[in-house]
Amino acid sequence: MTILPPNAKTFSSRDFNQRTNEAKKAANTGPVFITDRGEASHVLLSIDQYQKLTSKPRSLAEALEQKGAPDFEFDPPRMGTVSRDIDWL
Repeated sequence: MTILPPNAKTFSSRDFNQRTNEAKKAANTGPVFITDRGEASHVLLSIDQYQKLTSKPRSLAEALEQKGAPDFEFDPPRMGTVSRDIDWL
């Protein structure tokens, strides 16, 4: 049994065949699940959503990179030693 996200837009196979344009419009705001005998069998996505899912993963450095942004110095202050007494019970 497939568990669909809450508020997921679903179409039965028959509804999808009869209301394709409506399903395509709904896919612009999120995935559309197409069911067959009450079970999800296919997912319709916009091309943007599909490309995000299939694009090459970025490294953390690439994700944090700000192309075209000016360089700046980052010199965070050092923290002093943080200690506390141990409660041995």
